Amino acid sequence: MALKSFIHVHPDSHFPIQNLPYGAFKTHSTTLPRLGVAIGDYVLDLSEIAKSGLFNSPLLAGSDCFLQPTLNKFLAMGRPAWKEARDTLQKLLSSTEPALRDNMELRQKALVPMSEVEMVLPMEIGDYTDFFSSMHHAKNCGTIFIGPKNPISPNWFRLPIAYHGRASSVVISGTDIIRPRGQGHPTGNSTPYFGPSLKLDFELEMATIVGPGNELGKTIDVNEAADHIFGVVLMNDWSARDIQAWEYVPLGPFLGKSFGTTISPWIVTLDALQPFACDAPKQDPPPLPYLAEKISKNYDIALEVQIKPSGQKDSSVVTRSNLKNLYWTLTQQLAHHTINGCNLRPGDLLGTGTISGPEPDSLGCLLELTWNGQKSLLLNGTTRKFLEDGDEVIFTGCCKGDGYNVGFGTCTGKVVPPRD
Repeated sequence: MALKSFIHVHPDSHFPIQNLPYGAFKTHSTTLPRLGVAIGDYVLDLSEIAKSGLFNSPLLAGSDCFLQPTLNKFLAMGRPAWKEARDTLQKLLSSTEPALRDNMELRQKALVPMSEVEMVLPMEIGDYTDFFSSMHHAKNCGTIFIGPKNPISPNWFRLPIAYHGRASSVVISGTDIIRPRGQGHPTGNSTPYFGPSLKLDFELEMATIVGPGNELGKTIDVNEAADHIFGVVLMNDWSARDIQAWEYVPLGPFLGKSFGTTISPWIVTLDALQPFACDAPKQDPPPLPYLAEKISKNYDIALEVQIKPSGQKDSSVVTRSNLKNLYWTLTQQLAHHTINGCNLRPGDLLGTGTISGPEPDSLGCLLELTWNGQKSLLLNGTTRKFLEDGDEVIFTGCCKGDGYNVGFGTCTGKVVPPRD
C-alpha cells in the first residue's frame, strides 16, 4: 500500500510524503530562520516537532539540530541521523499515525502555509565548487570556441573538471540578479570593452549539498561518497559570457561567474531520489581506480527551463534536459574533490556544471541554444540571443513516481540593470 499523508497533497504537487525536502524559512512573526520540510502546500516546522519531543529516536532525541537557523549541524550528523529523521517524519505525517494528526494545537503551530513563508538559504555555505560534467555541454562549448575537430580536451575524459566558485554570491530562488560590469574582448586595436555584460546567460545545473566532510589530508572513497551527500538542489550558475571569454585564459572563470548563483530553496535528499536511480553512461576510457565505482548511477530528474521576457506575462520553454545526461556522477565529483586531501565541510555546495542533453531542445544554456549569438530564440513573439534586463529565468525539476512526484519546486531569478 502506497504511503499517504493526512495532509492533502495535490497529485501534481512536488512535495508528497515520499519527498519531504528540507529548507529554511521565516514568517512575518519571526526574525531568525527556522528549519522545515515541505509537505503539499505546507511547511512542517521542525523546531515545533523537536520541542514537542516527537524526535525520540536514538540519534535525534535531545538534539538541538532542528532548533538551529541552518541545517549545518544536522548535515554533519550523517546518514544514520538523516534516516532516523526521515523515518520519523514519514510516520508522523502518515494518515495512520495520530501523534500529529490528532493534536490540533501542535498542528496549528507546526504546519505553516507556504503562502505565508519567506524561504532563505537553508545552510551556511563555506565553499562552492562548480564542475563541468556534461559531455554534450563540453562538446558544444569546444566546438563553438575551438572547432569541431577535437572539441573536448583529452583530460576531460580522465577526471571531473572543476573550478572554485564564490560562495558569498550564492542566493536563494527569487533573488534579483544584477547585471555585472566587466571587461570584454577588444575590437581590433582598441582597448578592451568595459561596461555591462552584453552576453548574460543562464546555466542549467544541479548541485549536491555536502553532509559530513573529511579531515584535511584524508580522502573519501568513491564507493562511500554517497554517505557524504545529503541531497540535491536546482542551481542557475549565471554567466557573463563576454566577460568570461576575455578573462578565462590562463586561469579560468572569475568575474564572469562570481556575480551570482541561484539555488532552489528545497533540498531533496538522496533517500527521496533513490527510487529514480538509473545507470550512468558508460565511461570510455575506463576511469582510474580511485574513480571506478562498483555501481555507477545517476538520477532520472526531468529538468526544464523557461524564460519570461521583460514586460510579458507568459513564459516560454527553451530547454528540457535530465540529470541522467551527466557523464561524471555526483559521487565521482565528490570523491575527486578530495583525492588531493582537500577537506570538504557540511554545507559545501558542489555544482554539476551545465546539464545539456543530445537533442537541440535539451541544451542547458543560451550559449549553446543560440550558438554564441549566431542565431536567435523566438519567445512569445520576441527574440533573444542572450538575456535582457527584466527577463526572468525559471528552472523546474521533477521525478515521476507511481502516482506521485518528487520535485524541487522552482529556481527563479530576474535580471535587473547594474547599480550606479
